[in-house]
Amino acid sequence: MVAKPAPAGALLWGGLSEGATVLVDTAPWIYLLEDHAEFAPRFLGLFEAAERGQIQLALSTVTLAEVLTGPFQAGQTALAKRYEVALGAYQRVPLSAEVASLAAQLRVQYRLKLPDAVQLASALQIGAAALVTHDRDFSWVQGLPVLMGP
Repeated sequence: MVAKPAPAGALLWGGLSEGATVLVDTAPWIYLLEDHAEFAPRFLGLFEAAERGQIQLALSTVTLAEVLTGPFQAGQTALAKRYEVALGAYQRVPLSAEVASLAAQLRVQYRLKLPDAVQLASALQIGAAALVTHDRDFSWVQGLPVLMGP
């Protein structure tokens, strides 16, 4: 994929500023990796901005597990390995004790499912500028922009 540079001073995908670090939830990664016809285009600008070096993308280890589940479930071990290698190019946020404790608090505060609470806690742990998702469960979250794509 060849990405065109954004004009100087232009806001990037989702209104992000140049240099921002964002944590990307599982669905956008899957859409990109599987070239989902309907949903991949919604997030393409995000991944293009990262490819140009304008923003940094991060993912939680929960996302890694969720992304690899589909290929493993289909018996496609080689595909799972390719996905793992591809995602290795981005910052990974481990499920540390600090993230787990914060996730528990956020789970109660926002009534999130545990994987969603871990995503949010991971974003907060790294000081992300935003959390990118396709999951409406984050609609009540305050204190961190949640970007859903155009």
